[in-house]
Amino acid sequence: MEIFDDLSKIVKNDKTTLTIGTFDGVHLGHRKILETVKQKALLHGGRSLIITFNPHPKTVVSSNYDIKILTGLDEKLQLFEQLNVENVLIINFSKEFSRLSSEDFFKQYIVDRIGLKEIVIGHDHHFGRNRSGNERTLLELSKNYSFNVTTVEAFEINGEAVSSTKIRNALQRGNVKTANVYLGRPYSFKGVVVEGDKRGRALGFPTANIRPDNHEKLLPNLGIYAVEAKVRNTKFFGLLSVGKRPTFYQSGSVVPEVYIYDFDDDIYGEEITVSLIERIRGEEKYSSAEELIVQMNKDKEAGLEILNRLYTSAD
Repeated sequence: MEIFDDLSKIVKNDKTTLTIGTFDGVHLGHRKILETVKQKALLHGGRSLIITFNPHPKTVVSSNYDIKILTGLDEKLQLFEQLNVENVLIINFSKEFSRLSSEDFFKQYIVDRIGLKEIVIGHDHHFGRNRSGNERTLLELSKNYSFNVTTVEAFEINGEAVSSTKIRNALQRGNVKTANVYLGRPYSFKGVVVEGDKRGRALGFPTANIRPDNHEKLLPNLGIYAVEAKVRNTKFFGLLSVGKRPTFYQSGSVVPEVYIYDFDDDIYGEEITVSLIERIRGEEKYSSAEELIVQMNKDKEAGLEILNRLYTSAD
């Protein structure tokens, strides 16, 4: 996969089939668009190109918009590569760039510099200043610049159109199952294992406190989750706690920490990737450490039941 972060490095090719979008999450709807781009490029005997943005446009155009992302740039590019994307152009989404009209963006970036045979867009695609450009805009532009426009209908599951917003909403409710179905894979995040207060070890449940590598990455709703943890290129099963630990602290920041089944290695300073499988319960405050230990043992058993059910059905 060729990755470009500078428009001047792209050779103009009038047989280019491309699509444009943020592609946060690279979910099943996005995959449908990317697959269509590859098919159209093959049909035209030309190249395919994905244009995406960094940072997320909504973090730039609105100072009041506190969006949490589903995929950072590195993760997004990794997913693109897994989907056999040929070329990716990353555009730095700045305040200045956001002021370009849809027509100016299209002419200056695509017509004059990249070249175009066909553009593939999602059913709700908008672009340019104030999101003024849409399918109708592209159809008008196509008359002047002689290119094709293909609109991909929404990817639906049980009558619901898959979208990044719906995935975020599901995760914020703790509905991991729905988020994973819409993504077509388990939702995950990664970070570095850091020292905590070692309270979990004292309770008989040693946990790895995680400092996420991207502060903009969305964490699921507070609670306990059955997860898969990848450490040193080896996968383990465990329980993720996302919470403020109200049994011991009156206030504080949200801390993600993982208890890994049958694991007691020292992994401070090492990278860990956590993939969500299923939510077990929400965060609760207990009257004593002893009461919490009883619940943690119940969580451990619940997690094992989920994992056994999942992998038994997979067999």
